[in-house]
Amino acid sequence: MKSFLLILLTTVAATALYGQQKVVDIPLPAGYSRVAQERHSFGEWLRSCTLKSDKIVYLYNGALKKNQQAQYAVLNIPVGEKDLQQCADAVIRLRAEYFYSSGRAEAIAFKATDGTRMDYSGWLKGDRFLLQKGKLLRKRAAAPAQGRALFEKYLETVFAYAGTVSLSGELKQVQTTKNIQPGDVFIQGGSPGHAVIVMDVAQNRSGKKIFLLAQSYMPAQNIHILKNPAATTPWYDADYSGKLYTPEWVFGEGALKRW
Repeated sequence: MKSFLLILLTTVAATALYGQQKVVDIPLPAGYSRVAQERHSFGEWLRSCTLKSDKIVYLYNGALKKNQQAQYAVLNIPVGEKDLQQCADAVIRLRAEYFYSSGRAEAIAFKATDGTRMDYSGWLKGDRFLLQKGKLLRKRAAAPAQGRALFEKYLETVFAYAGTVSLSGELKQVQTTKNIQPGDVFIQGGSPGHAVIVMDVAQNRSGKKIFLLAQSYMPAQNIHILKNPAATTPWYDADYSGKLYTPEWVFGEGALKRW
């Protein structure tokens, strides 16, 4: 009986521990250490994102993504039940979740493709964004409210009217990938376009940096840490030249941007 209880307790403890795995727990190549992040920064928050216990990517409707070879791990982040949280939307989700968890509602704001500023502070007061004659119009159409469900509805609206074009316009160019930071975004605006977010950065004693990437894709799917198709680990070399090859997209020069 004692042996059985010991095995049971060990199994439960291991399961609990595995379920608490985070981005920061993804192993580093030998000789590297994570670049220090300021306390309460976006970079620190991204590292704290938890990972699902399995590595399966599901679509918004519960179906399996056809390509199950692109992901190293899957973030424990909601995808929603509509085909909305695609590539740029996943980047927006992570940025919004960071501010939401920090109680900084006033910082949550994104531009729609037509340039309309869609702010969460106004949403809480009852503002809604209505499409009329191809243009979003702000209208006080609801009573003030709070809560997680309201936050999700706000994000659904942003996802519907924002994309790689609008997000690319909001972000600032990073001149060299050698200065890469967690939270930076590789993005190509367009139809189609794509965006992936830098989840973590590490460096060795000589200052050489490596980084992790995460994405959603089409159709809307779980946000996942990408494999590096050119390496045996998911870490990408910041000293790459020319194009950045990811499992499902190739980014050209000048694609790295920052909030």
